[in-house]
Amino acid sequence: MALQTRPKLLRVGVIQDGRIVEEHHLLHDSVTIGDDARNTIVLPASQERPPRFKVLENRGQQFHLIIDEHMQGRVNLGSSDVDFDALRAQGLATRRADDTFDLPLQESARGKVDLPDATLFFHFIPAPAEGTRPALPPELKASPWRTVDRLFFGILVSMLTLYVLSVAFIAAQPAPVEAEVELDQLEDRFVRAIIPPQPVKVEEPKKEGPSTEKKTEEPKAAPKKPAPTDASPAPANSAERRQQVEARVADTGLLKLLGGKGPGGGDAIADVLGSAGSGANVAEALAGATAGGALTAGSGGGNGIANPQGDTSGKMAGIGATQTSGAGTVNTGQKQVVKVPQVADSIPEVDSAEVKPKDLARFIQSRKASIQRCYENGLKRDPSLKGKVMVRFELTPQGRASNVEVDESTLRSDEVINCIKTTMRAWTFPFKPSDDVPVSYPFIFSPGE
Repeated sequence: MALQTRPKLLRVGVIQDGRIVEEHHLLHDSVTIGDDARNTIVLPASQERPPRFKVLENRGQQFHLIIDEHMQGRVNLGSSDVDFDALRAQGLATRRADDTFDLPLQESARGKVDLPDATLFFHFIPAPAEGTRPALPPELKASPWRTVDRLFFGILVSMLTLYVLSVAFIAAQPAPVEAEVELDQLEDRFVRAIIPPQPVKVEEPKKEGPSTEKKTEEPKAAPKKPAPTDASPAPANSAERRQQVEARVADTGLLKLLGGKGPGGGDAIADVLGSAGSGANVAEALAGATAGGALTAGSGGGNGIANPQGDTSGKMAGIGATQTSGAGTVNTGQKQVVKVPQVADSIPEVDSAEVKPKDLARFIQSRKASIQRCYENGLKRDPSLKGKVMVRFELTPQGRASNVEVDESTLRSDEVINCIKTTMRAWTFPFKPSDDVPVSYPFIFSPGE
């Protein structure tokens, strides 16, 4: 069995200034030169050669040398060197229709082509064995340690070491124990901000009278309550004592009134409120209750009801030992008038015929409540706050107020002025001018009269 030989590779290179500047190893591809970027070998543009010219062409697994009638060079065909003029003159190269010459090359052939600015050489070399890759010498191989920046690597390692040591030191420290804070120990900052601390009042010493004689006060003995005199002897058992207490209570106050007997032997309250008592005298109905002094009916004062019937012409009824009287005159103090803060304005200054000043003033007056809220907030800090503020702004075609500023102000409050500017920026005006319209509007603030 015959051994199969691998086809050789065509080695093509460019020599400039005595050294190889470009080299290619080809198996089946053709070789072209010129200034076109698609060429195998790209050379600077020259008038003596076209942008793309095929020098070595692969046809039928064999390379052919392609030269024109002006190209110079030499080729070795195995036995001797032959220049391109001899190839063209002796007919060793076949002339083609495009006036170029074609010379088939064997694997032993080699040669060079002279160019105006370089020299192109070619020859065949054995193909490398399968699985082998070209390797650089060890001294030319790159390594991570050769490409790394030594200074940067040293700083990085130092910072990393310091970071690890710091974390380890912090982790080794015991965690701090925070003392628990009671609710009554927390500061109420909100209350202290709204309610300012009141000054401590110093008590003035009391002025002593002209007579500063010290009198020895003797403690007064508490008055002794007289012991209740009860002529009835204490009951022997609890049943008799209960009956005695009920009888004593039934003869006093309203209980005697409720339990009293009328002239007919019935209950006094039933005689008054019943259907048969509509025309009877109240005094007759309560006759049983008035016995014993619990409630006396008559025309005079004291303990009783004076003329309880409807024809008494509006006389009063007295209950108890002491008659009642009116509460007298109540002093409610002087009448105070609440002062309402005032925000006055006038016709604005508008530098445009598209926006009428009166219509603009009417719109701002309808939004004046928000301006007054800004002023009322300022009065809470300074009750005597008053003055005039001239606000200047530009009315945009979108109906918004831009570049809101204050030209002049006698109101000594930056908070109120900032509130006015912020409020007016949020307004949407019903006017859509074609361009920005300058407007000046005055506000006059007074605490009220």
